[in-house]
Amino acid sequence: MTSQQNIQKIRQTIARNKRSDFIFSIIGLSSMVFAILVLALLILDLAMDGLPRLDWQFFTSFASTDANQAGVLAAWVGSLLVMLVTAASAIPIGIASGIYLEEYARKNWFTDLIEINVANLAAVPSIIYGMLGLGVFVYTFKLGQSIASAGFTLALLILPVVIVATREALRAIPSNIREAAYACGASKWQTTWDHVLKYSFGTILTGIIVALSRAIGETAPLIVVGAVAFIAFLPDSLLSQYTVMPIQMYRWTDVPDPEFQANAAAAGLVLVVMTLAMNAIAIYLRYQLRKNITW
Repeated sequence: MTSQQNIQKIRQTIARNKRSDFIFSIIGLSSMVFAILVLALLILDLAMDGLPRLDWQFFTSFASTDANQAGVLAAWVGSLLVMLVTAASAIPIGIASGIYLEEYARKNWFTDLIEINVANLAAVPSIIYGMLGLGVFVYTFKLGQSIASAGFTLALLILPVVIVATREALRAIPSNIREAAYACGASKWQTTWDHVLKYSFGTILTGIIVALSRAIGETAPLIVVGAVAFIAFLPDSLLSQYTVMPIQMYRWTDVPDPEFQANAAAAGLVLVVMTLAMNAIAIYLRYQLRKNITW
């Protein structure tokens, strides 16, 4: 084969690879546009049905048998309290576990087994966590059908996500950062705390908020651990009964009255806005934490 034939073959290979890249970019762009359109149509439909119900009275009223008097006060307060318990229990344990597995644990069959199980737990259906929370927190620790039980159950749900996000963030830090710290006499903990964790915190925070965004929309595990569909008072402790936004929305969708359907659409719109706001905060914080990092 002559050199001219080799050059021609290389050009054909490059042209074929460019065509493959172009086709893949078109498929990726089409998929992204389709997903955005579906989300936009969903939000538009919720807004058309529920926007007229969004007023001050809707946010400051309890559930009621009268659709025009019903509100989401107990639901959004319950969601916030459950999220506080979830965050307070899942974030410290998740970050500490991720740091240990990535920075301190020896590589052997036991840590490999833990890593495989953590990765698999992230894909377990949420109803299984609900049954686990019912057995452990409601019956074994006798916390009852309370905010604490719901928060701890959701903490178990998002814990694998926080651990995986923490490990991926730590792994992304260049190894020369660690080597430079060790060369200056820093201990392993000083290197981890002052450099590795500091530089990776933006990514860890993003993973945490994405995990909490998933938890705030969960319904199945909270039904299992005893979320109440109708409640007309605010909880006075973490052992009180509660309801949350998805449960309240689910109850209203089960009523054939069109006015309750409008209430469900309004509650769904509030839930979508809360989720998008949490993701927007994650993007903003990640940008702010990363913009001053140079290596």
